[in-house]
Amino acid sequence: MMNRTAHPYRDTDVIDSRAPRVNQTVVGIVALAGVLTGEMWLLGLMAFQLALGLTLGRRWCLQCVFYFEVLQPRLGEGPLEDSRPPRFANIVGFVFLSAATALHYAGAEAAGAVLGLLVAALALTAAVTGFCTGCAIYKLAARFRGVAAKHVPRIEPADVGLSPNGAPRTIVSFTHPLCADCREWEERLERDERPHVAVDVRLRPELAHKYGIAVVPTVVSVAPDGSVLERLAP
Repeated sequence: MMNRTAHPYRDTDVIDSRAPRVNQTVVGIVALAGVLTGEMWLLGLMAFQLALGLTLGRRWCLQCVFYFEVLQPRLGEGPLEDSRPPRFANIVGFVFLSAATALHYAGAEAAGAVLGLLVAALALTAAVTGFCTGCAIYKLAARFRGVAAKHVPRIEPADVGLSPNGAPRTIVSFTHPLCADCREWEERLERDERPHVAVDVRLRPELAHKYGIAVVPTVVSVAPDGSVLERLAP
């Protein structure tokens, strides 16, 4: 048995970063095959598979089960990341695949094919390069609705243990104990000897809700009075 930092089916707030790429590979190949062969029901099948995983959990996602039960034990656990961006990408994929299937069977074959090819292109690009368009959209939206100077100009010092007589700038990072990017940020701040405070969103979910933390790590520079000076991540 391999040692896992995160249980694939219980620790659903994080995910092995390789798992979404396996999912994207399968979705991209099947969507492309469906469009090229005219078997558009394949796109509907992929939409149904995504819907099962999104609503019933990873055990119902065949691609996920294949990765966690077959590939991960052989490859080892990859870097862990926040599961919300790839989940949002799956929602977008479900919507587009469903729309492509519906358009095809409604008689708009060309429009359905275009949507299907778009899904295939984006999924295969993500699988090959690691750049996930849906994830990028989620993170961009998170930046606008999360901790940012124009939205949340101030963090209560008492919430994160800031001292009014402390450093001119303290780095406040909202983290998760299983998040690989979060650990990298912690190591970087320790190495640079920058004053910092880490807020574990698993232990302090009320603060994550209060400050609209939509993705981890979220890292901001804060003045002694709690004013948000700069957003460093995402």
